[in-house]
Amino acid sequence: MPRLLCFGDSNTYGTQPLPAFDAGLPRIERRWPVICADALDWDLTEEGLPGRTTARPCPIMGPHMDGRIGLFIALESHGPIDALAIMLGTNDFKAHFEVSAEQIAEDVGFLLDIALSEDMQSKHGGFEPFLIAPPAPFETGVFIDEFEGAKSKARNLAALYAAEAEKRDVGFFDAGTVISCSDVDGIHFDAAAHATLGRAVADFISSEIERG
Repeated sequence: MPRLLCFGDSNTYGTQPLPAFDAGLPRIERRWPVICADALDWDLTEEGLPGRTTARPCPIMGPHMDGRIGLFIALESHGPIDALAIMLGTNDFKAHFEVSAEQIAEDVGFLLDIALSEDMQSKHGGFEPFLIAPPAPFETGVFIDEFEGAKSKARNLAALYAAEAEKRDVGFFDAGTVISCSDVDGIHFDAAAHATLGRAVADFISSEIERG
């Protein structure tokens, strides 16, 4: 059975929208990677880490939040895989990073280069990477200060991601066309959004594979 590796942050992990920092809410059980793999009838490897960025060690959460490190480890420690879905970029809009959407897109391009490298492709016998642009975060709730300016900065992120994917002939999907971040905290997905996204990504992957 084919295997899908989903690589991302808290929205891949399944963190619920947080009404307070100490909410203590359980992880969403039917998160989008689970729903996607079920729809495809594929095996699933989940690599969702809350706080993960595309390419930034976090001064608050730690150096291991750098997605470049995480992707190397994930691809070296799992496999073989047949497809990789990358959805990152939300945490890069935290105000303390002070980076633009253009820089975030360049960094996600580097993640695609890791996936497309001869070493990684050979290790897994070849696999298809897919890039997913997350829906734009916005300032509200408990993260209103941490993500100050995020909505404005993120408005053209999907187009920038699409360009990075096109440069490398990689399949691209804009999650913002089917879901939005929760009004509760402006960055996480609720259960209904996970369900919608999981089915949409499964349809996208199926169509990409059929096209060859």
